[in-house]
Amino acid sequence: MADALLQVREVTKRFGGFVALDAVSIDVAPGERLGLIGPNGSGKSTLVNCISGVLRNDSGTILFGGADVRAMPAHQRTRLGIARSFQIPKPFASMTVLENLAIPLEYAAKEWAHPGQVIADAQEILGQIGLAQKADERSNGLTQIELRKLELARAMAAKPKLLIADEAMAGLSANEVDDILALLFMLNERGITIIMIEHIMRAVMRFSQRIVVLDAGKKIADGAPDDVVRNPAVEKAYLGE
Repeated sequence: MADALLQVREVTKRFGGFVALDAVSIDVAPGERLGLIGPNGSGKSTLVNCISGVLRNDSGTILFGGADVRAMPAHQRTRLGIARSFQIPKPFASMTVLENLAIPLEYAAKEWAHPGQVIADAQEILGQIGLAQKADERSNGLTQIELRKLELARAMAAKPKLLIADEAMAGLSANEVDDILALLFMLNERGITIIMIEHIMRAVMRFSQRIVVLDAGKKIADGAPDDVVRNPAVEKAYLGE
């Protein structure tokens, strides 16, 4: 894909003798909504960690916006436009919701920002995700859905071109899943490319324009959601023989 925002080419990652990723290649187009699924231990988190810079791949190439990011540390990749949310939110419990958001806003700013502008930007993001009324509350008093929203807000603070949403809906009720989906759709409509890693298939099928499936470190399917879920290799990976 010549105009891909993200190009993952033959990426391999080993941990000792264990091959966590085996020559995986994926292209993600600007503005695309991509679902990344697979059984536990399939290599999803390892791939995301290689893309975001938490891990260095042993071989293969990762291009973002045409730039080779393999040698870049995670913070440089964030400033280039790659952001992620984490499955288990870990905000600073002693800080308010607003203060939790101000930190990544200050850190991710490419130029020095006036404190007043940081606060204004934080308030704007909180308004977008429905946490404006919680701005001055400590984060340790938030509900599970509010914590997930704050986690997404912290990723948004980096002003990403690509957002990797890692299990953003795990443990939520059906209505709460719909709330997070609505947020992700809103972000995508604002031009943010999104990779969703999720086990809730209802959410994956509704959100994704395309689905990539990993199993035992290999890519076994890549295509339209309806085609992927009917793929015999995918059925075997999830259900066995």
